[in-house]
Amino acid sequence: MSIIDVVTAARELEGETAPEILRWASRYIGDKLTFATGFGAEGCVIIDLIARHDLPIDIFTLDTGLLFPETYALWRRLETKYGITIRAVRPSASVEQQAVEHGPALWERDPDRCCELRKVLPLNQALVGFEAWITAIRRDQTAERAYARVVENDRKFGLIKVNPLVTWSHDDVWGHIYANDVPFNPLHEQGYPSIGCHPCTAAVQPGEDARAGRWRGKSKKECGLHVIQPDRQPDRTERIARKATDAA
Repeated sequence: MSIIDVVTAARELEGETAPEILRWASRYIGDKLTFATGFGAEGCVIIDLIARHDLPIDIFTLDTGLLFPETYALWRRLETKYGITIRAVRPSASVEQQAVEHGPALWERDPDRCCELRKVLPLNQALVGFEAWITAIRRDQTAERAYARVVENDRKFGLIKVNPLVTWSHDDVWGHIYANDVPFNPLHEQGYPSIGCHPCTAAVQPGEDARAGRWRGKSKKECGLHVIQPDRQPDRTERIARKATDAA
């Protein structure tokens, strides 16, 4: 991608609202845009914004087979409330098949490999055919996400990443949820500010970082989906830049 194109878009959208960022992405990227949600509080906000503003954006989730029952229930609630379909993207192997091939409880022995098999590889396949994806990351969540931009090149997956809530705070997210009656995971009220697969997610104690319960006792803090890396991929940005110019 042409670095100046993405940098310019990121700079121009930095002060815009999340709905405006989503509208921009929907307008200029069209049906080559998708949203991957993990049903965190931020993801629920984005689903609400997509539905509230009637944006034709594809939505899917990575169903690892290891989600909390509360997460599966939330999935159904969101579809019912907003009249949408959230596609399930699943690994090639079930949890049981993975145990046969790699041994039981791979997440305990090699969590990076487990995330690779159950999240990263399925996401890679799910993004084939798309030019950009929306995420729900915020800069204040982790040190790794602190430098994320509104629009950026995603070197890992070779496309554009749009982060409409990147400048939001924890209070911004929950203020929107309560003000708009957005469904959310009840585990958030039970000490789970960040929720992933149930074997690798624990409650957080008072005073701990919001993601302290993810892979507790290990140095791992990210599943590998959101990695801030240098820009590249000139072809995709140039195509989107041309679309933006034509639509302006």
